[in-house]
Amino acid sequence: MTSFLLELKTAADAAKTTETSFRKEAAKQIAVLEQERAFAFRRLNLMEAIADAAGPAESEEVAVANAFAALRNRLGWNSDSDARQEVITHFGPVALAVFRAGLTGGEPATGVHDALAVFERWYAETWGLPFWALFEQQMPDTPVVDF
Repeated sequence: MTSFLLELKTAADAAKTTETSFRKEAAKQIAVLEQERAFAFRRLNLMEAIADAAGPAESEEVAVANAFAALRNRLGWNSDSDARQEVITHFGPVALAVFRAGLTGGEPATGVHDALAVFERWYAETWGLPFWALFEQQMPDTPVVDF
């Protein structure tokens, strides 16, 4: 092989290596962004349910109880365990902040954001994964039946 062909092959191989590396990094970044998007929508959907449950309550106690019921419902928790109870207990300040934010002259929205951030940080430190991963329940395949 002549030297110019060898140089072109070397350049082509280098371009291929650069492209492959870029594609791997892009795939990693896409996965990170995909997870951030999924968690953001899970956060929104859960907090809408919590606001709907806690907002119209007449008292803080009722609001928190309603929020706990909404949380259990969203997570599909039909029974309690020590771990689940611990999660619910730590979610209490979030429910309370949502209720107070809905009151006239209540806490500003930053109170909800702060309470949620504290809860998310506690969950990640305690369980080693993001709270929003709990919502990644796989639905079992069900056969399609024609009638």
